[in-house]
Amino acid sequence: MTTESKNTGPVPGEGPAANNLPNSAQASDSAADRGNLRPSDAPVLGPRPVYRPHVDTHTARAFRRPGGQSGSFSPRTAAAAAAAAQDGPLVRNRPPDAVLAEAFGRPAGSNEILQRDPEAKAEATASAAPADPWRDPNSAARLGTPAVQTPQPQPLAPGRQLSAREVLFGSRVAPKALAVLAGVALVIGLAGGLVGRLTAESTSALTSRKVALQSTDSTNVAHGQISKVVDAVMPAMVTVRAWVGDSGSTGSGVVIDGAGYIVTNNHVISLAANDKSGKAQLQVVFSDGTRVPTSIVGRDIKSDLAVLKVDVKNLSVIQLGNSDEVKVGDDVLAIGSPLGLEKTVTSGIVSALHRPVKVGGEGTDTNATLDAVQTDAAINHGNSGGALVDMQGRLIGINSAIKSESGGSVGLGFAIPVDQVKRISQALIHDGQVHHPRLGVSAKTKIVANDVMSGAAVADVQAGSPAAKAGIVEGDVIVKVGDRDVSGPEELTVAVQSNEIGRTVNVRLIRDGREVDVPVTLESD
Repeated sequence: MTTESKNTGPVPGEGPAANNLPNSAQASDSAADRGNLRPSDAPVLGPRPVYRPHVDTHTARAFRRPGGQSGSFSPRTAAAAAAAAQDGPLVRNRPPDAVLAEAFGRPAGSNEILQRDPEAKAEATASAAPADPWRDPNSAARLGTPAVQTPQPQPLAPGRQLSAREVLFGSRVAPKALAVLAGVALVIGLAGGLVGRLTAESTSALTSRKVALQSTDSTNVAHGQISKVVDAVMPAMVTVRAWVGDSGSTGSGVVIDGAGYIVTNNHVISLAANDKSGKAQLQVVFSDGTRVPTSIVGRDIKSDLAVLKVDVKNLSVIQLGNSDEVKVGDDVLAIGSPLGLEKTVTSGIVSALHRPVKVGGEGTDTNATLDAVQTDAAINHGNSGGALVDMQGRLIGINSAIKSESGGSVGLGFAIPVDQVKRISQALIHDGQVHHPRLGVSAKTKIVANDVMSGAAVADVQAGSPAAKAGIVEGDVIVKVGDRDVSGPEELTVAVQSNEIGRTVNVRLIRDGREVDVPVTLESD
């Protein structure tokens, strides 16, 4: 099927000016008006031939028109018209079947119709309104009379008032019985009150306003020796506080000189001593609560001791004892501020002497090995720098360390001996620094031992040191320095530092299975 475009311009050959133009001009104008871009001299093709498919004989025989028929309907003959007139109309109005009439017909005698007669002129009369309001949708709501009348109850005649006996007992108890019952109840009540009164007088009360608690006179009570020692030495005890910003540490200290000198541990004040910002603060709190700033006179990281100074007059000073007089088993007191609890006193005994203990750790520059006094008096963090005193109130050590797997006190506390405290403190007060004797060897951390003896194996010898000059080499096992036996690396450090600078000491060592004595002159570090 082809589609022909519609032109909006005038049709060629039509209009008032069409007959006045030549055919070529008319065609050209008509093509221009239509917007046709086809050239005027282009050849015009004829219509496409109609394609008619081939129809086979069998199909043509089945679907073709009857012979002699040219149109869609055959013409009506005269015979057919006569037969139609004789038969009448094809539609016949015959009565319905009996079954249908019985099922769908109206009842007998009914005049009702399904629809209004279209030819009727008169209007049907309106049906009357139903008499029953329940069936009238336009009826107003109203209440009517009930179907059954309810009879009104007759008023009751007023009765007589019941007595208490009738209400409680239903008139089944006689008045005399009630009187007897009341008498029995009265007797029982009186007897119960009398028994309660007698019982209350014979039993002590839980509370009383007559009791007055009084204390006995304590003028003749004798206090123990511990109380006397505490009263004597407590004014010389102080709490040392060092902080930088939000970080700080708390320890203890002891007044050793009336000019304001206080000894404590180096690890207590190392936080403030190593501060480079200038914001570090040091403070001393006395036993009476007085707080004063303090300054560092000097400190020694190899002995874990430091000396502070405060500008306070009339200070109480502790008495200093002698290390040679301290014996194992002596009663001692540890005084300080453990865990920040000021003026805390614990008691114990001297458990051991000359116990080598290494002190140091994170947060401090202390690297010391102490020839310590061991005690079982409870020592905790904060006791560091506090006093270990005997029963005469004399200082015999500065509490410095504990040994515990849990970090708390288990009866293994260690204090720096008082003789070392005096020597180091005196040097710090005089010069502000301390020099220690030096051997110049580094020992292995593990103890070397056999069935006969034990010692410290030399791991390294410093060039030009006293040990190198004396001929000590790596692999030698030092078992004795001077008069002190060496059983390990800590014992070796303590044995060397117990001597004086410039002193020549005999060092006994094991070399190739043989004992060798080597004289060594100790030098200053």
